[in-house]
Amino acid sequence: MTRIIMNGCCGRMGRVISDLVKNDKDAEIVAGVDIVYADMGYPVFTDINLCDVEADVIIDFSNPAGLENLLQFAEKKSIPVVLCSTGFSAEQLDYIREKSKTVAILKSANMSLGINAIIKLLKDASNVFVPAGYDVEIVEQHHNQKLDAPSGTAIALADAINEARNGEFTYVYDRSSVRQKRDKKELGISAVRAGNIPGTHEVFFAGPDELIEIKHIAYSRSIFGNGAINAAKYLADKKPGMYDMSDVIAAMV
Repeated sequence: MTRIIMNGCCGRMGRVISDLVKNDKDAEIVAGVDIVYADMGYPVFTDINLCDVEADVIIDFSNPAGLENLLQFAEKKSIPVVLCSTGFSAEQLDYIREKSKTVAILKSANMSLGINAIIKLLKDASNVFVPAGYDVEIVEQHHNQKLDAPSGTAIALADAINEARNGEFTYVYDRSSVRQKRDKKELGISAVRAGNIPGTHEVFFAGPDELIEIKHIAYSRSIFGNGAINAAKYLADKKPGMYDMSDVIAAMV
């Protein structure tokens, strides 16, 4: 049984994960942390430093502002952390890497098993299609309430392709300011914000007389919750270090 502290338990994803864990015989949320208190069916603390419940792992779906406090607590208690929050600054990313020397940390821009399986596919696909002269474009769509554009997931998909190609691409988000043909070293990333469109990510490899499309649609937040729970089970007994969802997928196959 994996004992979980849910940081950000009263938020949307915290509630989703709490509901999912109720039906999981191999996991239990033993405590939660949130600045806004709510009855979640387990002890809830407004400050993680007040939490005195023993646990195997922390799932964090909160806010980057609380990162330092969270990781200091995790380090002190020797509890691994699954970081699901996004929007970390460059300085915070450096801090995460530093703390991973003393506590196990799993960080992912997207907790979906599907997205992370696609990331693996893209690395292989880019080494087939890019040398053959295919153009690469990413189009992501979300509802009209989403604040950031492009999405963190779109950037993660682009990064997977670019890393596989040793950083040869330049990301292009807007072509309206120039009038010229597309450069072969461009990786275009476009964002759509409208209505209640579910999170959709499409990657195109476009070559002569051929189009390969890899697409993912998120119909509910449960896919991210299930991914976070699987990550927590994986990380619970791991030694200090940086991990990501590729490690979780590798352990599942």
